[in-house]
Amino acid sequence: MNDLARLTEAAKGDAKDVADRAFEALLDNDYGQFDGLVTALSPALGDTGLEHLRQRFVALSREPVEKPAEHERRKIGWSTGGPIYEDEIANRHRAHVIEMALRDIADAQGDVDAFIAQYDRETRKVPRIAAEIAERLLAAGRAAEALQAIDATEHKRSGWPEFEWEDTRVAALEALGRSDDAQAARWLCFERFLSARHLRDYLKRLPDFDDIEVETRALDHAENLANLSEALTFLACWPASDRAAKLLLSRTEELDGDRYEVLTPVADALSGKHPLAATLALRTMIEFSLDHGRSSRYKHVARHFQECASLASVISDFGKWETHEAFAAKLRGKHGKKSSF
Repeated sequence: MNDLARLTEAAKGDAKDVADRAFEALLDNDYGQFDGLVTALSPALGDTGLEHLRQRFVALSREPVEKPAEHERRKIGWSTGGPIYEDEIANRHRAHVIEMALRDIADAQGDVDAFIAQYDRETRKVPRIAAEIAERLLAAGRAAEALQAIDATEHKRSGWPEFEWEDTRVAALEALGRSDDAQAARWLCFERFLSARHLRDYLKRLPDFDDIEVETRALDHAENLANLSEALTFLACWPASDRAAKLLLSRTEELDGDRYEVLTPVADALSGKHPLAATLALRTMIEFSLDHGRSSRYKHVARHFQECASLASVISDFGKWETHEAFAAKLRGKHGKKSSF
């Protein structure tokens, strides 16, 4: 796509001809290979080409949709609502191509209202779409409308992090001079999702020395979180390795050895200053994989076992936990026949 953009500019062709070629390409965009074409070609299209391309898609949207006679319709599948016909799929594809093209053209022309018009009122309330709309309104200096677009979606939000929505709302509040509300939104985002980025943004806007007290409160919140994996990930990456090690040692029984994507980086982060905590994270993954016969993980488990052996040399007191020698003997007793390990 980047090569095509450069070639089109270098060719210095007629803008309307470029627009006609783009029109045909977008109609044939069955695999998304021409996604982003309007943006890529906008320098070559210029105002004349973009307007010509817009008019062609508007004209296409007004053409009646052809519907074959019932006996000529071709079934290509079934859904819970009944048969799926080839002409239905073709018409949906055409509608999608037109909407996407008109949105991209509106973006290239800097026409925010035309961009918004491509979404119906309900679709505008989808958080991701609302964020896209609000970003464009902000860029156009229409912060109040941006916040209105964002806040209209509040009731539709899921429990999952939607950081694009969060960030756009914060930006809208800042643009309106509502810095205290923006700070409250950053803190809430940290509390709900343990977002380190939002906490850092929050802290750097505080007066000198206030940030130390607030950071302590934030780390207390993370340490007391019910979800151990989230808490460990945040504390290890902040970094607050002392707190992460303390939490891991106090809640070892809750560790989930299947969460290697959590425990591996946590063990790496703690191995330097807290070798015992790192060892317990590694042992949890080792035992889970062997107990459940996850043979595809054995090469990683073997590496974890070697890391445990290395860390044992710098652990002066294993406390209530077994030594490395005892742990190794236990593994041999339970899993000695697993030759691949």
